[in-house]
Amino acid sequence: MTPHSHPENTSQNHPHHDPDAPRDLVGIGIGPFNLSLAALAHPLTELDAVFYEQRPSFVWHPGLMIDGARIQVPFLADLVTLADPASPWSFLNYLKTRDRLFPFYFAERFHIQRAEYDAYCRWVCENLPALHFGHQVDAVRFNPERDVFEVDFTQLAPDGDAEALGRTYTKNIVLGIGTEPYVPDPLKPLVEAPHVPVIHAADYLDHRERLLAAEHITVIGSGQSGAEVFLDLLRRRPAGRERLHWLGRTEAFAPMEYSKLGLEHFTPDYTRYFHALAEPVRDKLVASQWQLHKGIDADTLAAIHDELYRRTLDGGWPDTVLTPGVHVRTGGRIATTKIELHLEHIHQNTRSRLTTGAVVLATGYRERPLDRLLAGLDPYLRRDNQERPRIDDQYRLVMDPSVSGSGCHVHVQNAERHTHGIGTPDLGLAAWRSASILNSVTGKETYALPTRTAFTSFGLQQQKPRIPAARQPLELTPLMDGI
Repeated sequence: MTPHSHPENTSQNHPHHDPDAPRDLVGIGIGPFNLSLAALAHPLTELDAVFYEQRPSFVWHPGLMIDGARIQVPFLADLVTLADPASPWSFLNYLKTRDRLFPFYFAERFHIQRAEYDAYCRWVCENLPALHFGHQVDAVRFNPERDVFEVDFTQLAPDGDAEALGRTYTKNIVLGIGTEPYVPDPLKPLVEAPHVPVIHAADYLDHRERLLAAEHITVIGSGQSGAEVFLDLLRRRPAGRERLHWLGRTEAFAPMEYSKLGLEHFTPDYTRYFHALAEPVRDKLVASQWQLHKGIDADTLAAIHDELYRRTLDGGWPDTVLTPGVHVRTGGRIATTKIELHLEHIHQNTRSRLTTGAVVLATGYRERPLDRLLAGLDPYLRRDNQERPRIDDQYRLVMDPSVSGSGCHVHVQNAERHTHGIGTPDLGLAAWRSASILNSVTGKETYALPTRTAFTSFGLQQQKPRIPAARQPLELTPLMDGI
């Protein structure tokens, strides 16, 4: 079964859907978060749901599938388990269908390889009929006469050309359009420089051989992707002729906060606490919590040190420079095959220049702007003091009562960091958020969610959960006395 084997006007539970009848839910974008939603929606036979993605198939950070790279959350943070451990779409069931349960058991790895997570997601995609790849959503509007959203889309051929136009109607939309590589404005001229490889880390593997051909390589960015790229380049350069610079703006190449209580910032309890804070407080918190989600995995740091140390065994030091606390002010091309970076040390208040032959920008990702897609809904949107969409505690865009009062809502996934905190892009909250959205859409406790998830109490005043209370466990009757 493939994602393309189902015509547009079907869904997993409604094969004879009337094209003029409103669906219950339309998902826009099929990344891990909306894929989680689709997997949890699949067994809900009463729910008419469909998902659109303009790409021809599922892909997840293909440019960073470096051999051995692992995701930074345990395998239990799959698409469904933390909301429904009995789901057929769990990672463990994926292993079972591949006859790999025993090898995984003996591997004793709580954190799986990034490539394996990608393969697992593609397996789910191949078996969910509600997913429609090669469908580009062009516009979303509200129809006040019918109290529905209109979703216009273009069906694309494998080569990307338009094949057909279509429209569907829905009461609920879930935006899961993901993030895009971020290049700071001062560094954008680097990317546009001809003849010199200056690429974002998102495209690293596609350009690795060209990068390695350069005499000198500079990696900019002190997060996980910067560390992984630097380590991979280091391993592929000859000892004594590494010619590598690694620059980071943070004050250290710091490890990710991974203490047990620190990880409780990635729980629904903290998400509820954060959402209830004032907007200025939330903005300050997100900026200060970088080490909770932008630090480097301790194993990766150890591997880098091991590789550098190994290169000192015969005497001398590797030809590498690792400097944190550096701001790359700007850069430009010199001659035809060189880049000149203008550097500033944040604490020393000193400036310098660095000439290099290739640059990898491990400068992270930003949420894709919603304005273009939601231009037709702009008059109905409510925004905060910085003109960002306001998002309520059920992951819904706050809209004019003429829309929300009609039972129509737009939910978001991974577009709410300013309202829900640093757990927004974390895979560990995917299933819980998807289940919360489905509970909101169905108007009932479709998925029983816990009322408490952390030992930490994040405020002096305990906030009442805005989600349905968990079902009480059944009392078991002993089969006989004494058992």
